Amino acid sequence: MSRRLVNITLDNLGDLPPSCRSCVFWELDPVSKVRAEANDPALEKESWISSVLLEWGSCGKILYVDGVPAAYVLFAPPQYVPRSVAFPTSPVSADAVLLMTARVLSEFSGGGLGRMLIQGMAKDLTRRGVRAIEAFGNKEWTAPACVLPVDYLLAVGFKTVRPHHRHPRLRMELRSTLSWREDVEVALERLLGSMTPERVLRPAPAVVSSRI
Repeated sequence: MSRRLVNITLDNLGDLPPSCRSCVFWELDPVSKVRAEANDPALEKESWISSVLLEWGSCGKILYVDGVPAAYVLFAPPQYVPRSVAFPTSPVSADAVLLMTARVLSEFSGGGLGRMLIQGMAKDLTRRGVRAIEAFGNKEWTAPACVLPVDYLLAVGFKTVRPHHRHPRLRMELRSTLSWREDVEVALERLLGSMTPERVLRPAPAVVSSRI
C-alpha cells in the first residue's frame, strides 16, 4: 500500500470530497458565506485557495493511498480565515497558523492517516519558520463537521490555551527552525504513535458545514 502526501493546489483541488470542495465555512465570514452558497461556493473556494497560495504559500495537504484521495487538512494564517474571528475564544495568536479542518475518509480510518496529516503539516510549517499551530475545537461534536472535535485535537498533541464550554482554542508549539530536525520528528512520532484519532472522525465520509 503506497501513501503520498502532497500540497493542495488548483490542479488537485477537485480531489477533495464534494462537501469540502464546495464548503466555505472557514474561507468567508458568515454573511459572505450565505451569499456564496446561493451562487457558486466551489468557485469561492477555488478563489480562496488561489489567493492564499499566491500570497502565503501552501495552505493544505491531500493524502493519497494507492492513488486514491483518502484524507486532507487545511490551514492558513488567521488573517486569511475570516470565520476565525466569529469564535468566542478568538483571536488566534499572532505567531500561529490556524488548523482549519482535517478529515480522514471513513473507508481509510484506522490506518494512521490522521497522524500522517498532522506530522506532514507540522513538518511543513516548521520548515517555514512557524512557531505554533492553533485550532478551535468543538466540545459538542457528534458528527463530521468543519470544526474538529476537542478530543481529536488533544489526542494529536494540542493543549487548551483558552477554555470555553463549547469552542475552546487549542495550541501545538513548534520549533522555529528552517529545517525539520530528526529529534523533532522522533518527538512527534512518540507523541502521536499510539494515537488513532481517525476513530473520532469515523462516522461519515465527508465534512459537513455547520454554523457556530
